[in-house]
Amino acid sequence: MSAYQAPLADIGFILEHLAGLDEIAGLPGCEEASPDLVAAIHQEAGRFAAGVLAPLNPAGDRQGCRLEDGRVIAPAGWADAYRQFAEGGWVGLSLPVEHGGQGMPKIVSAAVAEMWASANMAFAMLPQLNVGQAEALMHAASGELKAIYLAKLVSGEWAGTMNLTEAQSGSDLSTIRTRAKPQKDGSHRLFGQKIFISYGEHELARNIVHLVLARLPDAPPGVKGISLFLVPKFLVNADGSLGARNDVRCIAIEHKLGIRGSPTCTLSYGEAGGAVGYLVGEANRGLEVMFVMMNEARFGVGLQGIALGETAYQKSLAYARERVQGRDAVTGKSGVPIICHADVRRMLLTMRAKVMAPRMLAYVAAGWFDSARHHPDPAVADKHRRFIDLLMPVVKAWSTELGNEVCDMAVQIHGGMGFVEETGVSQHLRDARIITIYEGTTGIQANDLIGRKILREGGETLQRLIAEMRGVADELRDSAELAALGASLADDLATLEATLAWLLAAGRERQAEVLAGAVPFLHLLGTVCGSWQMGRAALVAARGNSDYLSGILGLARFYFAQLAPQTAALARIVTEGGAAVVESGEAIFG
Repeated sequence: MSAYQAPLADIGFILEHLAGLDEIAGLPGCEEASPDLVAAIHQEAGRFAAGVLAPLNPAGDRQGCRLEDGRVIAPAGWADAYRQFAEGGWVGLSLPVEHGGQGMPKIVSAAVAEMWASANMAFAMLPQLNVGQAEALMHAASGELKAIYLAKLVSGEWAGTMNLTEAQSGSDLSTIRTRAKPQKDGSHRLFGQKIFISYGEHELARNIVHLVLARLPDAPPGVKGISLFLVPKFLVNADGSLGARNDVRCIAIEHKLGIRGSPTCTLSYGEAGGAVGYLVGEANRGLEVMFVMMNEARFGVGLQGIALGETAYQKSLAYARERVQGRDAVTGKSGVPIICHADVRRMLLTMRAKVMAPRMLAYVAAGWFDSARHHPDPAVADKHRRFIDLLMPVVKAWSTELGNEVCDMAVQIHGGMGFVEETGVSQHLRDARIITIYEGTTGIQANDLIGRKILREGGETLQRLIAEMRGVADELRDSAELAALGASLADDLATLEATLAWLLAAGRERQAEVLAGAVPFLHLLGTVCGSWQMGRAALVAARGNSDYLSGILGLARFYFAQLAPQTAALARIVTEGGAAVVESGEAIFG
């Protein structure tokens, strides 16, 4: 089967025409992101992804990780690949220059992160953790901790993790039991266990820095009593060298459906007197700091959905062009490639649309991140910050749900060959299954969207976003060639607005009914945002004259014809379907 190749044409089109690379490069602190430099970065990242990471992916899946005498052994080739990765400066691509990073905007690093996950998702999870941890430490750590740890994390010499989950708590962090006991020297000793810790133990980096949620002795109950601690695998001496092994060890690794090349660990703290840890931020406010890392992770997981969909699509397209079977219904010719069959063609186009629409939205959101951080006009920065906050659940959950659908469709296109391991698409399906679960399930993201992002502020930010989208609908309707797309987008926006009005009216008084429709509403909002971005892409493509732009215009028409109509059905499920959930008695379960 064909190897992964970075979709540089799609990336370049979106960054230039939809995400506003030129505008971002004009912001203070982003001036280095010239089009030529960005293109060079993406070309080199694509070469590394295709040439180094992708070849390791199947073997990493077959070999997995193993635990031997407390040591986690990574798959063959992982250590050398990580050494090349760190030496290439890829870990710190988006992190500040003052800490040893390259200072590139998120709009640049997002595309690179997608390439890593497409080529080898299990590997790509490791550097992504460094980026999130560095962001959290820059936000809340003391000057002393920053001086000791940030440069090492940014360079990739040391690795990072985040330790949230415990066996009894799952997603309910209010029930965590890990304890932190204060010491006279200002440090703490930690006791407890954490599960599902990605890259919790390995020997790819010289040290591992854990960010751990735990409770102080006098902490109030619930989430308001959670503090955050930095716990290194090896203690750090005054001169910066590594000292003794800390009291944290891996006692098990998970045997998983997918991402088998990444070690998912159970970590035990304090079996020999207490693991030395250092408070990050204020006591009892650790969850606020951890959310900095979690938001970074949620955006990254959204990119993983896009990434796995892309590589599954590439394999499926190549297979459909090569696999000869059946008769062409139009010409009557027999022995044709299966891409000639209408249903296979429909699936391939659906896959491409379900990759491109969330990619467009995610890259646009990456530009909002940069604008929120760097724009000199506080009003513009605040608007984009609010858009990010509103749509983060969509970027995470909608992108990953679509990624699962695309990977599942890849197996279908390959037929019986998709069900066996040799083609590789079954691995993508297995890898993709976790992304709708970790960093907050789709249900959790949908509840957050409804409760914290919409009802809490009376839908104000969503109304503002709808107004922006309506401007695109008007532009489309002003074009004779694209008027039908504009009318479709306008209808879908009216549907979205009416559904929002229903949510606000139902509000807290019919909360169970509202939450029963939360996931369908998230898909509704994602689908409309996809129409918005596809409409913007169509406006650009209609002004050009190339095979690529013709393809973009055709893809936009396909999206509006095949995917956008789901909006009406989703709205009906939200507004009318909740009662069937809430009012059902126990007898319904049989």
